[in-house]
Amino acid sequence: MIQAVPHLLQGKDVIGLAQTGSGKTGAFALPILQELLDKPQALFALVLSPTRELAIQISEQFEALGSGIGVKCAVLVGGIDMMAQAIALGKRPHIIVGTPGRVVDHLSNTKGFSLKALKHLVLDEADRLLNMDFEQEIDQILKVIPKERRTQLFSATMTNKVQKLQRACLNDPVKVEVDQKYQTVDTLRQQYLFIPAKYKDCYLTYFLSQLAGATFMIFTRTCDNTRKIALMLRNLGFDAIPIHGQMSQPKRLGALTKFKAGERSILVATDVASRGLDIPAVDVVVNYDVPTNSKDYIHRVGRTARAGRSGRSLTLVTQYDVELFQKIEALTGQKMEEYPTEQEAVLIMLERVGEAQRMATMQMREADKGRSNKRGHKGGDNDDNDPDRSAAAKKFKKRY
Repeated sequence: MIQAVPHLLQGKDVIGLAQTGSGKTGAFALPILQELLDKPQALFALVLSPTRELAIQISEQFEALGSGIGVKCAVLVGGIDMMAQAIALGKRPHIIVGTPGRVVDHLSNTKGFSLKALKHLVLDEADRLLNMDFEQEIDQILKVIPKERRTQLFSATMTNKVQKLQRACLNDPVKVEVDQKYQTVDTLRQQYLFIPAKYKDCYLTYFLSQLAGATFMIFTRTCDNTRKIALMLRNLGFDAIPIHGQMSQPKRLGALTKFKAGERSILVATDVASRGLDIPAVDVVVNYDVPTNSKDYIHRVGRTARAGRSGRSLTLVTQYDVELFQKIEALTGQKMEEYPTEQEAVLIMLERVGEAQRMATMQMREADKGRSNKRGHKGGDNDDNDPDRSAAAKKFKKRY
C-alpha cells in the first residue's frame, strides 16, 4: 500500500482496495502520525474496525509507530468495561480505534466525549464493516464529525455498499488498487480431501497427526463448531484453543496470545480471525468448513505463507460442499491437489474420535448449564476450560 502514502501526505482522501497483509495499517497510520507531529491535538483521528481484535492490533501498531512522539491511543470495543474506556477518553488520547457500535455508545453516554474537532477518519475493512450491519452506526458517527476532515477507506472488495459509503463520506478521493485479481501466493501449497461428511472429524484428526509439530489454524463456520472441535481435539491430546464471537474479550485475547507465543499449536476459529490479524508463523490452514463466500477462502489461507515464507492449506470437502469448492477454484484460477490418504488408515481412529466427540458434546452441555445456573443466561466464555477437569474426561484419558 506504499502507493497510498504520497496521496495522503498531500492531504487527499483515499480509497484503497487491497487484500489482507498488504500493509494497510502502516499506509494510513504514518501520514496521520506525520500530521499529528506537525499539529499536536487530542482526539485527532478515529479508526473504525469490524472486529475487536483488529482494533486492538491497529492501536498497538499506532503506539509502536508513534512511540517516538508519545502517541496515546484509546480502544473502544465491546466486551470490555465502558467505565475503563471512559477514563481512557478522559485522558484525551490522540487516536481512537474502535468498533462502530461501541464508539456510538460512548458518543451517546460518555460525558465530555465529542468528535467535533476530528481531523482524520479511517474506515478499515469497509466491506466487512458493512456486511456486519454497521451501516446505521457509521451514519450516526458521520453526522457528528466535521465535514472538513480527511477520510481514508480501505476495503478488500468494491461492493455496492462500499461504493455507496464512498459517495457518502469521501471528497474527490484518489483510488489506489493492489492485487485486483483474487490470488493466492505462489509459496502456498493448496490441497483438498474429498471425504464423506460422517468421517470429517476422523480425517481432520488423521491430518493433524500426520503433520505433528506444525502450527495450525482450523476455520469453521459456527461458534458451536469451534467450541466442539477444540474440545474434541483436546480430548484426543492435541493442544487446541478456540476463538469465536461468543467468547468474552479477555478470553479471545488470551487465546490469541497463547497461540502467538507458541503455548498452543492449534487455533480453532470462526472467520473472526480470518482477516487483518497479524498472526506470524502459521504453518498450515485447515478449512474444516468450506467457506460459503469464496473470497473468505483467500483471507483464510492468507494466514499462512506470509512475507515470502512457504505454507500449506487443506480444505475438507464433503458431498455437500462440491459446488462451493468449485467456486473457490474458479475464483483463484487454480486447481488444488488432492492430499493422499488411505481410508483404512484413517478409520482405525474412528472409535477413539467418536468417543472424543461425545465427550466434547457433554463438556459443552456442562459448561452451558454451569453458566446458566451461575449467571442466569447462556454465554460462550468458558470454552478454553481444560477438559481434563471433568471426571468424564479423566475416565476417557484412562481408557485410551
